Amino acid sequence: MYGPDRVTDEAVSERTAFRRAEKQYKLYYDQDSKSSKNRKKRPKRVDLSEVLDFKTISESYDKNGDLPPGIVPFQCGFDRPVFCLQNCPGFYFIPGALSIEEQCRWIREGLISFPQPPNRTNHNAIYGPIHDLFIASKERKVLVEDENTLQSLDSGSNACVSNEDSHRWEFCEEHIALSRGKTHKSISASVLIRKLRWSTLGLQFDWSKRNYNVSLPHNKIPDALCQLAKRLAAPAMPMGEEFHPEAAIVNYFGLGDMLGGHLDDMEADWSKPIVSMSLGCKAIFLLGGKSREDPPFAMFLRSGDVVLMAGEARECFHGVPRIFTDEENAEITPLEVHFSQENDVLEYIRTSRININIRQVF
Repeated sequence: MYGPDRVTDEAVSERTAFRRAEKQYKLYYDQDSKSSKNRKKRPKRVDLSEVLDFKTISESYDKNGDLPPGIVPFQCGFDRPVFCLQNCPGFYFIPGALSIEEQCRWIREGLISFPQPPNRTNHNAIYGPIHDLFIASKERKVLVEDENTLQSLDSGSNACVSNEDSHRWEFCEEHIALSRGKTHKSISASVLIRKLRWSTLGLQFDWSKRNYNVSLPHNKIPDALCQLAKRLAAPAMPMGEEFHPEAAIVNYFGLGDMLGGHLDDMEADWSKPIVSMSLGCKAIFLLGGKSREDPPFAMFLRSGDVVLMAGEARECFHGVPRIFTDEENAEITPLEVHFSQENDVLEYIRTSRININIRQVF
């Protein structure tokens, strides 16, 4: 769940249909480009002819009512077209569900607000809770370790984090970090932003125990995100019921990153959907069956697309084997226009994808 495919027998895992599909679409580089230090690495070409493209499907359906075999429209009075797969009950695809303004808002929130404590991130295990990471990155600050908890760094630093080993980590100006030499461990905030892989909102997920830990400090999911999730979840909700967002996991993808095949199986009621919002660079999403042996469907996910998974679809393996960060395939021009005055966000989103998936836990 929420991580790479972990199979004890690697030889067996290589033979599953899902694993073969992951390898088919995963980013690989041409060997000749890897061997040259002065040559830009060139991604290997991959056959994308079998990847479902719901943007094209939606445009064709709007124009002449045509749909490929196995794809059906879902009539629910929603303000965007909603499509389903005949062979996967409970799966809904809403292309372009988010306006460009909504996409920009949640990209900003994903970088600035969502990693803020008490929300947890993958950095907590090493550095403890980090405050204002994106701001520190913009200011080109460096996170420095100070093993002496009784002393503070000089006036050019600000205390921000601590971990369970009583080591303090503080942001300071780059020149101050350099002046301390190798006596203290350090890492730049910009590197930490690039190494951000997940953050958790609302009820906090305990990755080591694979469950929600209600005792961990947490804030409620922001009201605006709750209201958006309720609206988006409507097509997949049981008649007469309302979606209650209680937790969200935000995944951050960079060049070469992937999310291995997994199940989202720790929520109590699978009749309620997971609401999954895609932001940033285009990706390939794999939707398999209840066994890794079932050949998965491959489909493009673009910025603004929303996927709902409820009921039987919750029992299906799924993952993201590839994101596209090159100019030709990333398809983020509208975002580049809107972020033209926000260089730090623009620099990040040109080579990254953010996925916000919202859940009703109980």
